[in-house]
Amino acid sequence: MQSEIETVARKNLARVLETPVDPADLDLDEDMVGAYGLTSLNKVLFLMSACDDAGVDLSSFTEPDVAAMSTLRDVTEALSRHAERAA
Repeated sequence: MQSEIETVARKNLARVLETPVDPADLDLDEDMVGAYGLTSLNKVLFLMSACDDAGVDLSSFTEPDVAAMSTLRDVTEALSRHAERAA
């Protein structure tokens, strides 16, 4: 399940970035804002589409949860936790 969620997260992050990046080239541990220039709006769009693709309800996350998601690994782990509960 983790690798499927990671693939979903990578694909959706790459889709919203201003500068084209191959999903496979995204570093799980890089700060998404600092390394990839992710804006607040694009973070919301990214999380909405990643949640949809992973079958996780976006309302599962609080504002502090979303604020704490600074790396792709953070997002992948959060989605994985909620996807397992939904399964």
